[in-house]
Order: sequence, then C-alpha cells, then structure tokens
Amino acid sequence: MSKYNELVKKLKEIFQIDRPELDFGIYRILNARADEINDYLENKLKIKIQSALADAENANKADLEQQLHLAIKAATDAGFESDESPKVQEIQKKLSTITSGASEHENAVFSHLLTFFSRYYDNGDFISKRRYKGNTYAIPYAGEEVMLYWANKDQYYIKSGENFANYSFKLADGRKVSFKLLAADTAKDNRKDNDLDRCFVLIEPHVRTKFDDEGEEYEQEYKPVEVIKTSSIVDGKSIDTEELIIHFEYKAMKKGTKQEILVQSAISKILSDNNVQQHWVDLAKRVPTEKNPMRTELERHLTTYTQRNTADYFIHKDLGGFLTNELDFYIKNEVMNLDNLQNAEIFSNIEKQLRMLQCLRSVALELIAFLAQIENFQKKLWNKKKFIVSSNYTVTLDILSEELKAEALSNKNQIERWKELGFITDDTCSHLQCLPVDTELFDDRFKEKIINSIENLDAKIDHILINGDNFQALRLIKNKYANRIDSIYIDPPYNTNASEILYKNGFKHSAWNTLIENRVSEGYQLLSERGIQVFTIDDYELENSIFINNEIFGAENHLATVPIRNNPQGRSTVSGFSINHEYAIFHRKTDLVESVGRLPRNDTQNQRYNETDENGLKYLWENFRKTGTDSSRKDRPKQFYPIVLSGNKIFIPEMYWNDENDEWDYDLSQYHSNDIIFPIDSTGTERVWKWGVDRAKKEIAHLKCEIVRGRYEVYRRNYINDDGKLPGTWWDDSAYAAGSHGTNLLSSMFTRDRLFLFPKSFKAVIDSLKVAGAHKESLILDYFAGSASTGHAVIAMNDDDNGSRRSILIEQGDYFDIITKPRMLKCIFSSQWKDGKATQIRNKSCIIKTIKIESYEDALNNISLKNKNRDIFEDASSNVKNNYLINYMLQEESKNSLINTDSFQNPFKYKMDIAMDSAGATEPRCIDLIETFNYLIGLHVKSIESNVERGYVRIEGTLPTGERTLILWRDCDKIGYEELNKYANRFDLYAKEKTFDVIYINGDHNLPTAYTVDEEDSEIVRSLKIRQIEPEFLNLMFAEEV
Repeated sequence: MSKYNELVKKLKEIFQIDRPELDFGIYRILNARADEINDYLENKLKIKIQSALADAENANKADLEQQLHLAIKAATDAGFESDESPKVQEIQKKLSTITSGASEHENAVFSHLLTFFSRYYDNGDFISKRRYKGNTYAIPYAGEEVMLYWANKDQYYIKSGENFANYSFKLADGRKVSFKLLAADTAKDNRKDNDLDRCFVLIEPHVRTKFDDEGEEYEQEYKPVEVIKTSSIVDGKSIDTEELIIHFEYKAMKKGTKQEILVQSAISKILSDNNVQQHWVDLAKRVPTEKNPMRTELERHLTTYTQRNTADYFIHKDLGGFLTNELDFYIKNEVMNLDNLQNAEIFSNIEKQLRMLQCLRSVALELIAFLAQIENFQKKLWNKKKFIVSSNYTVTLDILSEELKAEALSNKNQIERWKELGFITDDTCSHLQCLPVDTELFDDRFKEKIINSIENLDAKIDHILINGDNFQALRLIKNKYANRIDSIYIDPPYNTNASEILYKNGFKHSAWNTLIENRVSEGYQLLSERGIQVFTIDDYELENSIFINNEIFGAENHLATVPIRNNPQGRSTVSGFSINHEYAIFHRKTDLVESVGRLPRNDTQNQRYNETDENGLKYLWENFRKTGTDSSRKDRPKQFYPIVLSGNKIFIPEMYWNDENDEWDYDLSQYHSNDIIFPIDSTGTERVWKWGVDRAKKEIAHLKCEIVRGRYEVYRRNYINDDGKLPGTWWDDSAYAAGSHGTNLLSSMFTRDRLFLFPKSFKAVIDSLKVAGAHKESLILDYFAGSASTGHAVIAMNDDDNGSRRSILIEQGDYFDIITKPRMLKCIFSSQWKDGKATQIRNKSCIIKTIKIESYEDALNNISLKNKNRDIFEDASSNVKNNYLINYMLQEESKNSLINTDSFQNPFKYKMDIAMDSAGATEPRCIDLIETFNYLIGLHVKSIESNVERGYVRIEGTLPTGERTLILWRDCDKIGYEELNKYANRFDLYAKEKTFDVIYINGDHNLPTAYTVDEEDSEIVRSLKIRQIEPEFLNLMFAEEV
C-alpha cells in the first residue's frame, strides 16, 4: 500500500467515515456527508499537496535558472569556461535534482502526515500526549510547587453507553438494510432482575398501544422483518426506494445466555422470511473467514451489531489549539532536526526541505481545521444545556384537595405501584395520608391540577431527583443553584475491579481522573461560600482524589481525610491484607468556613459529664494544664503564669507583661504563706495553662485545685457542648459498617438481595453531612446518588431534629428507576422496613420533583444535516467549497436540528427522539420546554397556572438577580396576536405596570414594551422588560462559559 493510501485509510478512520454501517451518533452525521469528505481525502488532498509542491518546484527552478544565468556571466566575465566554474556546477546539480526531489517530497509529506496524526489518535479519540521527540513526552508546567497531570486532563469524559442502537448497511445493489432497536416495554422493564443477562434478541410479532399527538390511543403492529417503501423527488423525478427493517430488543434473558446463540437463531428466522427469500437474497451471500467459512453477509453485520462498542470516550476541549502546537513542535524537532543545526549537512538538508515543510504545515493545518470542526461540534453538543424530557411530582396524599385525592385513589396504576413498593397490601388505603402520589402514573391534566394548586412551589419541594448524566445535570441546574448548595456528599465509582468505570485500554486512571475532574469542577460552582464537600473513596484512587480536589478547591481548603471502618469483616486482596476501611475527604469552598460540624456523643461519653452547676448545666472537671501541641512555655509564654492557692480559694496575682524578656513580671513575696502553682508537669517540664490571664481572672469560679499523688493540680470546668463533640480523624463506630447499615438495610426495604452493589451505611452518610455543616435548613447535593443513601440520610436527619433539609440527587441509567427513586419514595412513607413492607409510617407531608434530561446521545441522534447552501455554492470556486467543507459545514447544516425555535409556536408539542432504555432504543417524546427554560434562566418558581387545553402556561417567579419575573408560554395557533391582546390584562402583560421586572413571551406579538432602568457603576442600564423567549432560550442553551 502506498504512503498516500495508508494516509487516506488512517484519515477515514480518524474522520469516522470508515464505518458506513453505523447509523447513530456522530457516525450518522458524518456519513451523511461521506461523499464530500471521501472526495476531499481521496482526490482534493492529493491534488493540493501536488499543486503546492509543484508551485514550490517552479519557484525554485525559476530562482535557480536566474542564479545560473548570473553565475555563467560571472565566469565568462572572469575569462574562463563556465562549465569549469564550481558555482555553475553546484547550481546545475540543484536543477537536475528538482524533478526527482518533487516525488521524494510528496512521499515525505504523506509519510509525515501519517506519522503525525497517527500518534495522537487512538480508537475514536485524540489523546493529549504532548510529544517532545519520538516517544519522549513534555508536560505543560506553569511553575506550580506541585502539580498533577494525566493523559486526558484537557478533555471531557463522555462514555455513557456500550451498545449500538441503530445499524445500517447497503447491499451491492445499493438497497439499505437496517437493524433497529425497539424500546423495551416499560410495563415489564421497570422491574429488572439482577439474575438476568441482557441480550439483543429478534422481536416476536406483537402489537403495542401508542398515543398520538392528541393523546388518543392507537395500536401499532411490530414485525421482526418488514420492508418499508418510500418515494422521494430527486431532480424533478420520483424515485422509489426500499429498506429492509429488522427489529431487535435488548431483552432480559436467563443468566448465562450466549449472545452468539441468539445471533444464529435470528439469522435462521430472518433468512427464512418470505420477503428476504424473494427479494433480499444477497443477505445469504457467503463472506467466509478462516474460522467461519460459512459466514453470510447477514451474519457479518449482525455479529458487529451485537458486539460491544468500545470507542469514543473523550471529547477534546481545544483539539485545534493542541494539534497546532504539537505540529509546530513536530516540524521543528522531528522533521527539521534543529538539535543538530550546527552540522553543515543537516543545515543543507533543511534548506532543501523548506518548500516541503511549507507544504506539510499548510496541509496539516487544513486537516487540523477539519478535525477541529468535528471535535468542536461534538464539544458544542456536549456542553449544550440539555432539554428536560419530562418533569413529574410525587406529592403525599394529605397535600391534595379532596377532588384530587379521590382521583388518585381511583387510579389503578397508582394502587398497583403502592402495592409493589410495599405501602399497602389491598385497595383499602384512604386512611394513609402520607401515601406518595406520582404524577408520572396519571395524565397531564392531573399534573396540571396539582401544580396549579401549590403556591410558592419551589419553596415547598423537599427533594429533587434528576435522571441523567451528572455532568449534564450539574450544568443545567447551575444558573438556579450556583453558590446555593450548603453541603455536597458524593460517592463516585472507586475504579477497582468491582466498580470500575468504562475506560480505554491503558487509560484506566486517566479516564477516571477526567471523569472526576469534569464533575467536581461543576459541583464546586454550585457550593456556597460556606459550603463543604465530602468525597468518599478507597485506597485505589485516594492519591488522585486528593490531588484533583486540592487542585479545584485549593490545598489550603483540604480540611481532613478521614478513614472510616466500613467493613469490619475485611475484604481480602491479592497483597494478603484485609481491607477494612475507606476514606471521606473533606474540602471547604472558602476560608469563611472556620469550623466543621460536630458529631453526637455516645452514652459513655455523655456519662463523663457527671457534674451540674448552679444553672443546671452539665460539665466535667479536666486538668487546666495544657498538653500536646503548642503546650510548652516557649510556644505560648503568655499562658505561663502563677496561680495562688489560699485555703480553699484560688486567684490570679497582679502581673505585668515584660516585652523584653517575653514573660510576666510579678511579686509573689506577699504570698509566702500561700501555695503558688505553675503549669509544670510531673517530669518538671514547663507547660502552659489552657486559658490566658484575662480569661482565668474572669472565670476563676470555674477553676478548682486538688492534691493528686502528692502535688497540686488545677482543674477547670469543661461544659458539655449541646452540638456534640469535635469529629475525630478515625471513625470506627459499628454503625458505619456498610453491610449491616447499607446492604442489609436495603434488603429490608426491598424484597431482593444485591439490588445495589456496595451501598453506603446511611449512618456514615449522616455523620459526614453533620460534619459538612448540613444544618436544619440546608440544601444538600449528591451527583453520584446511586442507591439514594444521601437522600435517605437527609430524611432521617429531618426526622431526628424536626429539620427541613432538602436534597438534590442525580443518577443516570437503570439505577434511577430500579432503586434511587423507589428508595426515596419508601423513605418518605416509612422510617422502618421489614421484608419490603413498611412497619413504621412517618405521617409527614412531602413533595418530590423528578426530572429526566436529554442525554448527549439523544442530542447527537436528533441532529440532521440539511444543505440549504447547495445552490449558493453551485458556481463557487473549489477553494470556497473547500473552505466551507473544512470550517463551516457541520455548524451551518445542523442549525435547525440543534434547536428548532420555529416549533416554539406550539411549545407543548415540541418532540425529539429520546432513548427509552439502556440499550439506546429511541421513541419520539414531547420535550418539556417550559421546565427547561425555568432552569436555563435560573427561575425560582412561585406559582404555575397551566391550562394546555386552552393553549397557555403562566409562571411567576424570581430570577437569581432578584427580579420578579412572569413567563407566558402559549400555543400561538390558539392565542395569536388578537387573542393575546385580549388576554393582556388577565395575564398581567402590560410592561408599564410595576408588578414584574421582566416578562417573557414566546412567539411574535405586538404588545407595548418598556425598559427597566437601574444604576450600575454610576451608569444607567436599560433592559427590555418584555423579552421574547426564543432568542433567550437559544443563547442560554449554547452559552459559552469562561
């Protein structure tokens, strides 16, 4: 294979157009423009290189011919034959090598491009290995005393799925065959079993109940194999096409089921289908391998489809900048070889290569720009604030009106859910006023009635559960909760064999570091100035954890790393040691946190406070002499002074501080008949008292003197602190055992064992939150929520001290529906459980808000490229077309599918294809634009008036700036120009009124506007009072953060 062909093959892999069969994500987007990209790589790139080198050759030739002419004239003028002139001979030699050198330079450019781009690309990702030379690397260093660096530090960790969702390929005649994944039937999918394996299985013929845009039910038939015929107009002609659709589902099968056997079964059924046998016989064509000589075309693709997808783990934050810097380094260090510049031969070679180097850099920069376009497009989608797909509320029965209670109690789905969760055993339940009613099980009108009935809605929500990637969720809620979280508790994956993250081979620690750094950086921005984060981890990633958190919070804000004895029985390891502990790492946001919270004392500790003063306060006597750190006289000289004992009374004599001698001056001669006591211990070491002179004089009644082992000892009263004891740095309470207070607790709450691997002791979480300052009214965040131990802890703390703490829990994937949300519902219903049944009803009101957000894969899968500029570029030069392809194509052609603000005309029917299960099968779903916008602007909702049937949702609230805000969403077909004017008084839409500072409305309107006027830095700032939602929505979704 020629160097050029090798280069093209590698670039196709890098540009991800070498897999035309993949019909999802970035593959689908780039495959839509595969023809243009292929043409560029296979043809235009080579022409560009040849043209650049030819131009350089011609320029060199013309220059040398001019030099030769002058050299011949000089030789002739000097009176000897020009052929004998060394100068003439040298120039003639250079001219003779130009033609042969062009071919050599061409191959050199191909070779260097291949070497350069190959070294940074690894199975779907660019890895930021900064090269110094060859296999020697350079680490960017800015003079820090200590720094942590890893291979993926300047990237985003994005891996969240392993399976292909949709997969398409074309037969020799151009017809398309597609494997499509059907979303699992949620009626059975929400109750998964850990004893089952999930596999790709050809569906059986069946009928599913669906809902149309009007909410009406209809039945849709699904067949394992079907042919879809479509017609389209191309160049004025009607073209009919056929596509073979083969449906699969990602199904729970008996543990140990082999995917290979299911593939063979599917192949047999597909090839026996009448349609396939009559019209799609090419699927049975033999494509043999050495191990499988009978392999068919169908088997080849089906095997690939059902295998795991192990690429695309990272997105680079600045691929263009990184590769450009590396290119310059590569050219200087490895092409020009500047280290040996003093060598004449090396210098001569560099001279010869200058034109080639110019061509190499020019072409490489163009390729870098092209790659950066693709990477930046993915980065834009990754950083885009994600849509809220759905929002629901779980409200205890006692909060509802009698009408809504009756509706809830007559809902069969809700009754069944209560039974499944162990709340009730029969249909008799109206007496249980704390039963949680979940709007997810009702129609939209029921949810409307509930949210319409609750004033000051946000303030009354106790817990928010977010189902989605934690990085995306943190970014979405940032505008609302920035600097408002009081305590963060997170328990990220430990990255050991038992809980390792998905990672690229050779980058296990690096991938984990990137995952953690990305997310902790986002969480940090939500923490209040007086907030504390708790980060739990074990030995495997302890050092990286401390370094990363120190880098984000500052090493000076690292409060402590506390070992917790969470496994008294021990966990065996290959080293032979039995691991009994994990760690809780505490960091504060700023130095405004002067002390951490205290922990409760146990009975033994409380019994030590066995004295009571005249006010009934408990205390114990402790030695007044200081011990330990800073206890010597030289450490604290002002706390070394005499105490006089006169009979049964003690007092402090008069004394004066001597700055010169750094000690107290006093006259003790008058106390010769009294005992004088200094803080000197039994070894004769001069110590200090625990208080200074002034406090000792003031609180002399709290001191006493006793003879102990033949010498006087001074004691002071140590009063019990009602807030508890200072936390130690070794936690070994039996209640911290994850087995008895984590695993066993979950087993009592649910009817299945091992529902969640390695749940935390929720008592360890409680104590961690207490130390992290989670006061009675605090807001607590956990963005690795897992089994909802943090939410459980918050509810238990409120029960214990009648607090009103609130929590935000974030969890992605199946765990959310399997355990995170169910456990929270169980916790608000009952504080005690046995065999999955409630044994101690809480009888407390509660509101939980549940949000599901769009995933990165959803964002990718909803992108479609439409070339609206085709006519514009029809007559454009090749350079213009090239520039468009390399720099602007993805951005321009995806515009309408990123966010289609035209669809905001009816915001209640904005639809996207959303993955419905862990395998990525998608279905069209209505998106909650209203809730998404509330989070984008950071609105704290006061009230909602929702009446979608009549075409509007009206929201009142407050922005983080304190501005009183009104938002009106309307169906513009139902409430157009004239109707909106009629509603203006009803909705408080007149901007000149002072009820609201800001008013948002979707769609065009002709309402009179006004400006709000504020003084800021002595300047007058005017902002539009009535604002259109669409541009604001678009700007906030893609807002770049500094």
